[in-house]
Amino acid sequence: MLDARRLQGRLGVSVDGIIGAGTLTALFAQMGALKPIAEELGLAANLHFRTYGILDSGLRLAHFMGQCGHESGGFRYMEEIASGAAYEGRADLGNTQPGDGRRFKGRGPIQLTGRANYRRVGRQIGIDLERHPQIVSHPSIGLLVGCVYWSDRKLNAKADADDLLGLTKAINGGTNGLEDRRRRTAQAKELIL
Repeated sequence: MLDARRLQGRLGVSVDGIIGAGTLTALFAQMGALKPIAEELGLAANLHFRTYGILDSGLRLAHFMGQCGHESGGFRYMEEIASGAAYEGRADLGNTQPGDGRRFKGRGPIQLTGRANYRRVGRQIGIDLERHPQIVSHPSIGLLVGCVYWSDRKLNAKADADDLLGLTKAINGGTNGLEDRRRRTAQAKELIL
């Protein structure tokens, strides 16, 4: 169970025992997001974290924050800094057309990557992300996309098991940035648990 009062006290926000947009905004800011991004993420998280069970436990929230914090450079980058050229021709990502690597590069807090992922998640949320991939870089849309990706891969179970390595492999496909993910998750745990 998530102790809202303890989290609020650690974040220095009003302690009312109710995790809402203000508490979540403060959490994103504490994890590195600049104010406008933190506010948009907090507003979206207030809805989507509940829908996808991320607020059901402190471990889930801590691991989500740690993993996405790594992927997005502390919630500062909603679009991958690299060009995306490295993803060109990657059939495992559904990048089968010329230019797909750049067009479907990582976006949002979880850095959704690849035409197939954009198509699949877009169909689930009712937004044509394949036709309009740039909108995933909007923090609120990107957070929803991240929650759907998290849910599809049943990552709440890995978070409940405190399985940092399993989460990293499910999100990244390997162990890229494992130590930074560990550090960011530890930071989140200090605030949340």
